[in-house]
Amino acid sequence: MMTLLVGTNRPGSSTRKVARQVEEIYTELKTPVHVIDLALLPPAIFDPGAYNEKPAAFRPFSDAVLNASGLVVITPEYNGGAPGVLKYFIDMLKFPESFERRPVAFVGLAAGVWGALRPVEQLQMIFGYRNALLFPERVFIPGVGQQLDADGRLKDPDLVQRLRKQAQGFIQFVGALRR
Repeated sequence: MMTLLVGTNRPGSSTRKVARQVEEIYTELKTPVHVIDLALLPPAIFDPGAYNEKPAAFRPFSDAVLNASGLVVITPEYNGGAPGVLKYFIDMLKFPESFERRPVAFVGLAAGVWGALRPVEQLQMIFGYRNALLFPERVFIPGVGQQLDADGRLKDPDLVQRLRKQAQGFIQFVGALRR
C-alpha cells in the first residue's frame, strides 16, 4: 500500500489538489493508495500532552505510516520551508519504526520559481536522519497557482508525465526493496 502524505492542513490547498492527481496516477498504475491529509488531523493531537500520550484519534494516521510500503510526501513551501504541521506530524510518529527503512518519495510545489526545492531538501535530511530510504527522483512544481486549471488539475502535460514517471519508478523502487 502506497501512502500519500498531504503535507499541509491549509483548507483548499493546492497541495491537496496535486495529491488528488498523484493518487489518480497510482490508481491508474494499479497500486493501492491511502491518503493522509493533515487537514484531517484530530484537534487533540495539538494538545501539549499529546507528546507523551497520543490521542486514540491519531492512531489511524500513525498506523497508515507504519503500514505503508512506500510513502509519497507532497509538500508545499511556506516561508522557505516545509509547513510546521508537517514537521509536527513527523515528530508525533513513533520513533524509530515509522520511517526506518521505509521508502520515501517527494513532490514539492510552490508559488515561486523553485517549486519547493528548499522544503524537499529539508525533509530529505529529516527522513535521512530517521533512516528512511530516499527515492532520488523528485518532482518540483513551480508557480503552482498558474499550473492548476479551474478544476484544480495540472494543465501542463509534461508535469503530469513527470509525476507518472516518478510513480512508476517509485513503485519499482519499493518492489525491489521488498524482495
